[in-house]
Amino acid sequence: MTAGNRPTSSSLASSKTFQEFPLNPYIANTETDVKDMLRSIGAKSIDDLFVDIKPEHAPRSFNLPAGLSEYEVMRKLTGLALKNSNELVPFIGGGFYDHYVPAASSALISRGEFYTAYTPYQPEAAQGTLQALFEFQSMICTLTEMDVANASVYEGGTALYEAMMMAIRITNRTRIVIDGGVSPIYRKLIKSYTHNLHFEFVETPVAHGQSDRAAFEKLLDQNTAAVILQNPNFFGAVDDHSDIIAKAHAIGALVVESVYPLSLGLLKTPGAMGADIVTGEGQSLGLPLSFGGPYLGFMATRRKYMRQMPGRIVGETVDGEGRRCFVNTLQAREQHIRREKATSNICTNVALCAIQAGIFMALVGKEGFKNLARLNFDKAEFARQEIAKIKGVEVKRSSPTFNEFTVSLPKDASDVVEAMIAKGFAAGFPLGRYYQGMEKYLLVAVTEKRTKDEILAYAAALKEVVKP
Repeated sequence: MTAGNRPTSSSLASSKTFQEFPLNPYIANTETDVKDMLRSIGAKSIDDLFVDIKPEHAPRSFNLPAGLSEYEVMRKLTGLALKNSNELVPFIGGGFYDHYVPAASSALISRGEFYTAYTPYQPEAAQGTLQALFEFQSMICTLTEMDVANASVYEGGTALYEAMMMAIRITNRTRIVIDGGVSPIYRKLIKSYTHNLHFEFVETPVAHGQSDRAAFEKLLDQNTAAVILQNPNFFGAVDDHSDIIAKAHAIGALVVESVYPLSLGLLKTPGAMGADIVTGEGQSLGLPLSFGGPYLGFMATRRKYMRQMPGRIVGETVDGEGRRCFVNTLQAREQHIRREKATSNICTNVALCAIQAGIFMALVGKEGFKNLARLNFDKAEFARQEIAKIKGVEVKRSSPTFNEFTVSLPKDASDVVEAMIAKGFAAGFPLGRYYQGMEKYLLVAVTEKRTKDEILAYAAALKEVVKP
């Protein structure tokens, strides 16, 4: 623009509208451009492009508000975000936990070589990506004491579903026995996925402590394909399922164990218990809490069941010149083989999350992992002892726990949670949301991030909230 055709101060002052940004900040087409294009195709308006859609089928999303500029969008979203209480000290668990994510982990996973890589299903995937996934698999095998692990699945609940389907294929049976202590989120997910399939589900009674052995004795039969267990269970109870697993094997059933991976730095492994398939949610392996994801499902099994495992397995080999290299060894999914022969149709790639978990485990190391698990256990024990001192509050101690435990309150847990927010704490998970009759029960989680002062302050605030 030359000086001769710049707007004058008088012309600027004469503007009758106030507009900070263009109305169409992301689309270069002007109103004149749109009219010219419509005229060229013989349409009077944009609505004419959709005349063939019946009104009852027309998407309501066409009625959108006017567009905003990037700056205006950021201001709006920032304002909405500020309405969240993001300064609360969290004591919430139930499968997802506030663990520390090392800065090195975040920095390494942010390298373009990792986060721009396409879903690594192709045999020509980068060697760096394949080796990182191979190391992740190796770490999961070490952690669980199983023979082989895949390169991840969508998340923990999906992994448990996939393991159940695996057991059904292997045994050619249709009955599933589920421990009442398995996460209600996972149980609902499994039943949703299999809604149109003819499987029989039976569950043991829900209890705050360990698995109900007598119930398993009654429920196991010759048509049982799988027994599904969780350790620690949803209520935080730690168990040794070796005896249940032995009974399941005696009738030809397989056992799927869902685990909290960080606890394996301290507890007996599912491999040592005799489990056939191990799954879990890998969020505690260096993934931040992110309003529900992306998270990480992991899966490991015995060598004899390897070809029934969904997803893909990265293997180590040598190339034509004898050099060590890595390759997608198994990937029995629907895009590679006939659909009816596929082991899964939903094993979405989460390789980036798996690599981040691998980086975390490598950074922490074997001894560091054990120390981290012990720190979680010790801090939770300290919190449990302090909370047990509060009059009217009962800590459920029917079994050992790892870093999560259940407390019984003298009033509705949801009301306590709401009152604790005003005191700066996310107090825990009110179990009444999932279990009828547990309206006064609260699930409390303590991780390595919680300090002694925070725990003491939490106990003091809880004492104030629950007093008559």
